[in-house]
Amino acid sequence: MTDTPFRGVYPAITTPFHGDGSIDFETLRADVRRLERAGVDGIVPVGSTGESATLSHDEHVEVVEAVVETVQDVPVVAGSGSNSTDEALSLSRRSAEAGADGLLLISPYYNRPEQRGLVEHYRTIADAVDLPQIVYNVPSRTGSNVEPDTVVELASHPNVAGYKAASGDMGQITEVVERTRDEDFAVLSGDDAMTLPMLSVGAHGAISVAANVEPERTTGLVHAALAGEFDRARERHHELGPLFRALFVETNPIPVKEALHLREGYPPHLRSPLTRLSESHRGALQGVLDELAERRPAGVA
Repeated sequence: MTDTPFRGVYPAITTPFHGDGSIDFETLRADVRRLERAGVDGIVPVGSTGESATLSHDEHVEVVEAVVETVQDVPVVAGSGSNSTDEALSLSRRSAEAGADGLLLISPYYNRPEQRGLVEHYRTIADAVDLPQIVYNVPSRTGSNVEPDTVVELASHPNVAGYKAASGDMGQITEVVERTRDEDFAVLSGDDAMTLPMLSVGAHGAISVAANVEPERTTGLVHAALAGEFDRARERHHELGPLFRALFVETNPIPVKEALHLREGYPPHLRSPLTRLSESHRGALQGVLDELAERRPAGVA
């Protein structure tokens, strides 16, 4: 459905739940339609923002199927990573069978493989599943770092089409951009506050949490930067700065689910052990949302 490298804004969507913990597929489909109407470039279900850690494998695939059935013209990039290579391979195969256009693979967490183990892990999946795949580096969640040499080595594989960077290390990210410029390979921000700095050194877009709440402004930021219009991109970045910070006052996706509840009326439920946003943060989040609504630029719904 899309050529690689990936470009633009791909919201990492939430998985809405009913009060009893079951998946709210009606809200899920409505959310996907809302985001696509807002002009996003793709949809990323069942990542960490989608609470994949508390979904069964069958539920994981059911969410991917529902998103694939709902979208009209944008690609679906399914989270399918695991700290077990066999499990990640199974989820990747099942996501492909469900109709996903690409895969987002978090690096193995907790068991903290060496770099050679990371290469073997990603190559095993890339060899077996013929879809474009994104290596996801988020050391704060996994406990280990996918080093630039490893990313560059993986980028030579025809099915490894991108790198989602959420390390916070601009030096490392810049090195990956520099060393993969001649590859059909996308570097994507995985940290909304770092998106503009990353785009300024040659990144291709973002897998974004903030785009769930402000899809038009987030796509405006990214598309302006990709067009070289950095004054306009910088304006959007500063408008969104308070939201970027508010969405990470507690563990993602706790704040973004609360924001969607306040803004869109979506259910705020999370699966244990995650809990609703604390009362002490709700007022500040509402204030950020109110200010964004008051300052909504012309042409933004």
